[in-house]
Amino acid sequence: MSRRTVLRGGSVVGPEGVTRADVAVVGEEIAAVGEVPAEEDDAVLDASGRIVLPGFVDAHSHADGRLQDPDVTTALLRQGVTTVIAGQDGVSYAPGDGAYATAYFAAINGAHPSYRGGGIGAFLEQADGSSPVNVGYLIPAGTVRFEACGRAAGPAGPEAVRRMAAAVAQGMAEGALGLSTGLDYVPGIFQDAEEIAALCAPVARAGGVYVTHMRGGYEAGTAAGLAEVAEIADRTRAEVGAPLPVHVSHFHADADIVLSQLDALAASGVDATFDAYPYVRGCTLLGMPLLPPEVAALPADEAVAVLRDPVRRAQLRAIGAARAASSPSLGPDWPDMITLAHIAAPEWRWALGLTLRAAARQAGTDPLDLALDVLAASRMECSAVMAVRHPRPRTELARIFAHPGHIGGSDGIFIGAHPHPRAAGTFARFLREYVRELGTWSWADAAHHLSALPVRRFGLGRRGAVTPGALADLVLVDPEAVADTATYEEPTSMAVGIDDVFVAGVPVLADGAPTGARPGRGLRRTAGEG
Repeated sequence: MSRRTVLRGGSVVGPEGVTRADVAVVGEEIAAVGEVPAEEDDAVLDASGRIVLPGFVDAHSHADGRLQDPDVTTALLRQGVTTVIAGQDGVSYAPGDGAYATAYFAAINGAHPSYRGGGIGAFLEQADGSSPVNVGYLIPAGTVRFEACGRAAGPAGPEAVRRMAAAVAQGMAEGALGLSTGLDYVPGIFQDAEEIAALCAPVARAGGVYVTHMRGGYEAGTAAGLAEVAEIADRTRAEVGAPLPVHVSHFHADADIVLSQLDALAASGVDATFDAYPYVRGCTLLGMPLLPPEVAALPADEAVAVLRDPVRRAQLRAIGAARAASSPSLGPDWPDMITLAHIAAPEWRWALGLTLRAAARQAGTDPLDLALDVLAASRMECSAVMAVRHPRPRTELARIFAHPGHIGGSDGIFIGAHPHPRAAGTFARFLREYVRELGTWSWADAAHHLSALPVRRFGLGRRGAVTPGALADLVLVDPEAVADTATYEEPTSMAVGIDDVFVAGVPVLADGAPTGARPGRGLRRTAGEG
């Protein structure tokens, strides 16, 4: 029998709030919660002054290919994250050989250290025992489409849709949690509601979830984006006779818009949740706000040739300036709103952390020419942090986070020397700002939004609670000390106040340092969950 570990002297969250309780762990399960009598062979961890919470689930992560990197996993564990949901925005490695995602999302996901093909099952098998952190996987619809249609624009033909739906069904059978789309990315931008609903049919049959980066850039486009979500859910239900649960990725807009639109979606009969992070700036590919989709869709060699052709470049300058200036988030001051986060070209790395205007000033050029030069030199592998014209106060964000369908998600990107601080800070920031400082969440709310609800939504089995019989993914939080330290100026600084973390009963963070243990798993969807 496994030696018992007792977390002694701490507190847990229950129906009556935070109460004093010991937690005993045997093997990978929680064996007891409450007054745990001492036994001679116990391994005892002093939890005095700390709250034992279920491990947090990052519902929107781009750590797909970085979970074997100790810097990345330590940053996650220091926030209390024990599980990430990968395969986001319709683009990731599996199915297929991973080449498309590696090229197109090089500045977001990077290259995977080991996956070279084999599908969702192979991806999940390679995750078993390779990391201290668990990973669940969504089938990326854009990758599926690329495997069937390549870079073709427009709706897919019937035979291609049939092949795509078969690939989705296979992925669900191999343990995927659901399907993701990225409808502002390529090739998701070419997929219509009819095509997506056909891919969602096997997801609904398997009890999975449809996860979407909606079309249209959110904000003013939210109503249209959610109308398409509802259409996809309705089409799928009509096709298979089963509901399609949906989850909206990084749902950021005016609080009144978010809340009213979610209520309207629920009133239409759609079971919807969403994730949102506690920052007002975003982060994406540098080409997204500046280049037309047909150029972004090109292979890197062809895109670079377009960027360096004088005639095409003049056209792109006009298009790029108009696109950025007309963006609801950026507007006419867009060169001051875009900060360079990752540049693959070594000769341009001096510009990391600078706005396009500041970098252009140093380079003696204008901001748009600088952006096009950087994209060409990096073969399109560039990302940027995007400011917004009207930052929302945290009191408004608190209204969004209070919605019962809200789930914590970082949209964390770990590629680049100057990334968005959300990758290193999101979950600790939730606890600092919304539990300790504003008090708009209780500790029970934090456990619900950051663990219990995502576990149910994604079908992650016996996680998400500190109760006997649950899997022991556990986080010890110092309620007075937990805080994010990452900022836009120092974006990789790690969180504080979470020094001990267990995954499947195994210590993976002890006294603030990684133990080297790798009990993380590729999580397969549990039947009946969600």
